[in-house]
Amino acid sequence: MFDIGWSELLLIGIVALVVIGPKDLPKVLRALGSMMSKVRSMANEFQGQFQDAMRDAELADLKKEADKLAATAKGAIENPVQSITNEIQNSIEAPANTAPSPAATDAQVDAQIPAPPQPEPLNIEPAPIAPTAATSAETETGAANTNEPVRKQGSGA
Repeated sequence: MFDIGWSELLLIGIVALVVIGPKDLPKVLRALGSMMSKVRSMANEFQGQFQDAMRDAELADLKKEADKLAATAKGAIENPVQSITNEIQNSIEAPANTAPSPAATDAQVDAQIPAPPQPEPLNIEPAPIAPTAATSAETETGAANTNEPVRKQGSGA
């Protein structure tokens, strides 16, 4: 509540000792203590009354809710046949009040459906054919560039 440190309390004590005097200082401190206890008791009493008022208000709200639930439960328990009869009558009267809508023909339904968009044709050109690479046997004999058949080495014929 108050932010008073020890140095401030010491200063207040010294001033009180000088102003009041050492003879009357114990009486003044005793009166100050009793006043503080009265203030604290009044604050506690006010806080207790406030909490009681809040508790009463909360209990009143809970009592209202409980009475409301009891009334609805009592009505459902006392007259279940009447409530079922009312529900059946309401369900019978509700469809009778609405006029049936005419059924749509297949042609009308088809006319309302939009046609899907047609995709554009794609122009795809074939890729050029790459020249084939020479095999390892042709590169060894040097026959890759000539029309001569490849001969195996090591045979005498």
